[in-house]
Amino acid sequence: MVSKSQIKFIKNLQQKKYRTEHKLFVVEGIKVVKELVKANMKPYAIYTTSNAILAEESFKCELISEADLKKISALKTPNNILAVFHQPKAAEITEDNWLVAVDDVRDPGNLGTIIRLCDWFGITNLFCSSQTVDCYNPKTLQATMGSMARVNIVYGNLEDFLQATKIPVYGAFMDGKNVYKEDFTIKKGILVMGNEANGVSPEVEALITKKISIPQFGTKTTESLNVATATAILLNEIRRG
Repeated sequence: MVSKSQIKFIKNLQQKKYRTEHKLFVVEGIKVVKELVKANMKPYAIYTTSNAILAEESFKCELISEADLKKISALKTPNNILAVFHQPKAAEITEDNWLVAVDDVRDPGNLGTIIRLCDWFGITNLFCSSQTVDCYNPKTLQATMGSMARVNIVYGNLEDFLQATKIPVYGAFMDGKNVYKEDFTIKKGILVMGNEANGVSPEVEALITKKISIPQFGTKTTESLNVATATAILLNEIRRG
């Protein structure tokens, strides 16, 4: 049985200020939990309602009731496992490969998908502007499907970061150069993706080396692509180079 104080503590971790204060985060679902354990992320506590998980998995779990799991879960229909992990300390970003930077991405699902795309395309570093949604937001974590275990995520001042870089900076813009005509034989660079509603901010735009865009082949009724979808297309072209 989970105590009332434990329930309150775990529920508080759904809020960013408590996650930041305690350097912890919550994930739900066996796939994500297994991915994080496999990546040697340090668990604070793991709870499950499944005797099978308790017997089969090598990591230590505490068996709890479905009623208690529902109390600590952020999901309407909870999975049979919930874990609290320590937040890993971000490593220093190296510029020996491509990396992605996001400028004020606010939707948790979009950021989670971008993290997953970084993992898929072998992008090991993701720089997030200070105003970007928290990568430990429960919805972000669900969207990563465990990929955050393999991507180094750093938050900070994006303008300062771009001013200090020595590698080319590409930005996604509606009026940029056709990405399908761009030469991506270079082995390192930064791809900057902007806010869902406003795109790349003017301050960051001034630091972009080259603007690129995804040409529209359909009717002009669609204003723009979802930022995560655009990231997928651009990373695919970059890796094809």
